[in-house]
Amino acid sequence: MTKIEFYSNVANKPDLLTGLVERALLKLRQVTVFVEDIASAAQTSQWLWQQQASSFLPHVVANHEHATKTPVIIVCKNNTLGKADSVTQDELLINLTTQEPPFFSRFTHLVEMVGDDESDKQNGRLRYKFYRDRGYEIQHIDYAKQAEQTLTALSAE
Repeated sequence: MTKIEFYSNVANKPDLLTGLVERALLKLRQVTVFVEDIASAAQTSQWLWQQQASSFLPHVVANHEHATKTPVIIVCKNNTLGKADSVTQDELLINLTTQEPPFFSRFTHLVEMVGDDESDKQNGRLRYKFYRDRGYEIQHIDYAKQAEQTLTALSAE
């Protein structure tokens, strides 16, 4: 059964996304990022390219000729950049859309990000309820509190 993590109160989704992708790649895991549309795919690609000047997070869109050889794939909800069915990865799925991915259950791990604005929170609640009602165990992480605890710990050193 798919392991699901919900990060709530995410003020900076690019930071969380790049951190999750970087950790996954260090563990040699494959990542699929699910986005709304072409504009979202371009924005996500920018986040991954501009993560740090000294690092590289290799990624392509799903219909790219090197998609089967690249550890990070970006898939659009509207299939404009390749169908999710054609993605061979099944390890980590990061959902950046407002709805649950229809193919999420084939992945071993799903990450949901919920921002701090009301619209995003409402959509996040609906997704949470969807997964919970289907019997999935969900781990909730309050990202704002986690970040605050990390800063407190670092300043105490």
